[in-house]
Amino acid sequence: MSSNIPLAERLRPNTLDDYIGQEHLVGRNGVFRKFIESGNVPSFILWGPPGVGKTTLARIVASSLDRNFYTLSAINSGVKDVREVIESAKSQKFFNTPSPFLFIDEIHRFNKSQQDSLLGAVEQGIITLIGATTENPSFEVISPLLSRCQVYVLKHLEEKDLETMLNRAITTDIVFKERGVKIEETEALFTFSGGDARKLLNILDILANSTNGEIVINDKVITDTLQQNIALYDKNGEQHYDVISAFIKSVRGSDPDAAVYYLARMLAGGEDPKFIARRLVILASEDIGLANSNGLLLANACFDTVHKIGMPEARIPLAETTIFLATSPKSNSAYMAICKAEAMVARDTINRPVPLHLRNAPTKLMKNIGYGEGYKYAHDFKDNFVVQEFLPEGLEGSKFYNPADNPREKEIAARMDKLWNKEKN
Repeated sequence: MSSNIPLAERLRPNTLDDYIGQEHLVGRNGVFRKFIESGNVPSFILWGPPGVGKTTLARIVASSLDRNFYTLSAINSGVKDVREVIESAKSQKFFNTPSPFLFIDEIHRFNKSQQDSLLGAVEQGIITLIGATTENPSFEVISPLLSRCQVYVLKHLEEKDLETMLNRAITTDIVFKERGVKIEETEALFTFSGGDARKLLNILDILANSTNGEIVINDKVITDTLQQNIALYDKNGEQHYDVISAFIKSVRGSDPDAAVYYLARMLAGGEDPKFIARRLVILASEDIGLANSNGLLLANACFDTVHKIGMPEARIPLAETTIFLATSPKSNSAYMAICKAEAMVARDTINRPVPLHLRNAPTKLMKNIGYGEGYKYAHDFKDNFVVQEFLPEGLEGSKFYNPADNPREKEIAARMDKLWNKEKN
């Protein structure tokens, strides 16, 4: 037996009890259970990678509260569509009836005017907005709209969640129950799924459609099946996160050819060039860093240029920046420094006071109790430097930044050593 309805749709849950993953949101004390119990739901945005249940969660909230649920896709909807939904919502508003939900998938693809058209209706309570996005809302949603919405972060599914999803598929779906399933290994299945429930179920669909009789799941069968069906598997950008990962690692690994190849694959697949430009800014900070400070300048210029000119011309500055970063010397010293400092702050249970000599003294009382006393103004000394302690008591001498082994940071290390050890010389 086969079905024209995708497995992901056949298994879509209708209640929070059937929902898999995102325990921090839907667990016993999760905020979404409280929404349904109270009936009070603010406008909110669900931010997370593909296939983790954003659309499903939105539908469950709406159906549990028995409210009208309008759906728009930011890919093919415009201001006119938004206004039609708002007018329809207004016409159904009677006395204290709760506002209907408007779900906008991929809300990050709405431009400013499209997002502006939502503001009044959200503010007046004509609609309760639910947005879904794979992109950081801070970058893609206008501030006035973002300030009127709660943002909830969804995570990749854990292996235990994927196991639950797999077991549900083979024990409850009519196709898999009828044919029977033999599970020998799941490592390849879960690896290719990458924490994406829809990808997992799509792989199972491909496997079922490409074999007869009992369905066998092991690493070889999964790998061979996906290689034979790569076009189907990659349809609609299913390998989005795999390709961007390969792109990032190619730049980090100083392979400009591989990096440009993966850039071309993303562009051919319709990837948002602004998404790629943002990743280049992150790469420049995290992986090139102080070894070539021009990398961040070029990445920022690329980001601005992509915003201004769009495709197809945007592919040129994207390629230029990709090659520049891939061929630059690499350093993650700044990234490691902030990670070390954050780890120290997280485990340090003492709320260490700032040393008195570093504090401002805007009042007489503060001066009298020693604020600012003993502070040495660096510009009053030779080389605009003087040795003094800046860290709080108990952390003196702590090292967070360790210069990496590249020409630029060797210069930095030599200068720091000369300054801080000059009293000893």
